[in-house]
Amino acid sequence: MGSIVLLDLMGGVALLLWGLHMVHSGILRAFGSDLRMWLSHALGNRFSALAAGLGLTALLQSSTATALIVSSFTAEGIVALMPALAIMLGANIGTTLIVQVLSFNISAVAPALFVIGLVAFRGGARSRIKDLGRVSIGLGLMLLALHILLGTLEPAENAPAMRVFMAAITTDPVLCMVIGAAVTWAVHSSVATVLLVMSLAHAHFITPFAALALVLGANLGSAVNPLIEGARRDNPASYRLPAGNMLNRLIGIVLVAPFLHPLADAFQAWQPDLAKMTALFHIAFNVATAILFIGVLDGVAALLTRLFPARAQSVDPAEPRYLDESALATPSLALADAARETLRMGDVVETMLRQVMTAIMANDRGLVDAVSRMDNGVDRLDEAIKLYVTKLTRGSLDEREGQRAMEIISFAINLEHIGDIIDKNLCELAIKKIKHRFQFSAEGAAELSEFHRRTLESLRIGFGVFMSGDVTEARRLLAEKAALRNEELAATERHLERLREGRPESIETTSLHLDVLRDLKRIHSHICSVAYPVLDAAGIASESAETAGELLPSTNPAARPSAN
Repeated sequence: MGSIVLLDLMGGVALLLWGLHMVHSGILRAFGSDLRMWLSHALGNRFSALAAGLGLTALLQSSTATALIVSSFTAEGIVALMPALAIMLGANIGTTLIVQVLSFNISAVAPALFVIGLVAFRGGARSRIKDLGRVSIGLGLMLLALHILLGTLEPAENAPAMRVFMAAITTDPVLCMVIGAAVTWAVHSSVATVLLVMSLAHAHFITPFAALALVLGANLGSAVNPLIEGARRDNPASYRLPAGNMLNRLIGIVLVAPFLHPLADAFQAWQPDLAKMTALFHIAFNVATAILFIGVLDGVAALLTRLFPARAQSVDPAEPRYLDESALATPSLALADAARETLRMGDVVETMLRQVMTAIMANDRGLVDAVSRMDNGVDRLDEAIKLYVTKLTRGSLDEREGQRAMEIISFAINLEHIGDIIDKNLCELAIKKIKHRFQFSAEGAAELSEFHRRTLESLRIGFGVFMSGDVTEARRLLAEKAALRNEELAATERHLERLREGRPESIETTSLHLDVLRDLKRIHSHICSVAYPVLDAAGIASESAETAGELLPSTNPAARPSAN
């Protein structure tokens, strides 16, 4: 009998955790990027930040998820520490709301949520509708799990052995808090722990005093996971927010713990239903700690800043700065971090492309060596980005997220190829020119410089297309590819004309001139690769966009078809 009850209990908790996971993942998939934008705009003052944290956590059903998101923002300097601490005060309240709702007997709603969720998930034309269907199914599973827990515990209410065991482990308040914290840490959810405590209290397995002590332990345990998972050992500043949240919980527990017996009597007199009483104390504790700390956040932030100083910025450009491992649990955030790191890689490639032409024209050997060293950093960043996105794709991604992941990897690979062309080809040409003291003719130098300028301009357009997915800019990029193809032919013809004239500079630099043109054209082709996914997603044939340069003429007269 006891083993069956225990097995049913474990199954109910597992079902509850899975329901929580479905609600959490569904909300993130449906509104992940919108939530991030909303959070960044809600930091005007500590009260709006508290409200933002409350709302975000009420949606996600996980203060741990909110803590991990905000911790990464704080460590990167995107969000200041004081409003981040206010967000966590709101998050601690937000995670109590679902507990408050589920304290009422609404299990009859579960079948309706299952039906609505299934219809939305199977028949939703848009991905967001499918994600909201996942949320509805998750809520139904949570209600069903709570019904299973209550149904499992009620028949065992009179089991003497179970009562003796529960009485033995719930007499000491400190032991209760440790058990509550350990369970919450293990299941990564204070909601699940508090709902379990509510079920035990409702079945009279534990006293009201023990229920309140276990709730305090659950609140403490929910602050442990962000401290372990959200902080990075190589960056002390990443400990500030989780440590501040832990400090908030510890002080609140220390202030409340000595008065648990009178508080239990008062709450039970106010709400005789022990399940509702447990939920009421859970929300009251978090509201009280928020009121206690909201006015002293500036001092707390200053203390945490002194205790956890910022890491000295790395001077190694090849070290990733934005690939936050803790964000991998939130695909929309991880993809944004990967895109941000890819743009930083692009900045290095742009510097290489800019400086290699200066080195070629000015015969600067030192600049050639500097550009070659940069390529090593580009290679390392490319590997780091691909590894990070690959880790992300091991999880569950929807179609949009999977497509974006492939776009990021593809663009990073093309940037790495551009770096290789600069290092292995253009730098070698620069060394050859320096070694033989060659000089381009004035006309040839002007042609190469203009071709290089347009390639740089296309690289900047490519960055914009990569981030925005703008169809007009993607078509403009491919129109420029067609124009540059014609310009390469025209420049080659002009160079051959100078050879026929017997120009000495053109004769000695003929292979250099044509090779630089060829390599710049190859670089431009890699840049244009970012446009194809955008046009394919919009249902536009990329081949027609590439060849129809007249549909989107360049602002540079030399780039127009008539100039070729």
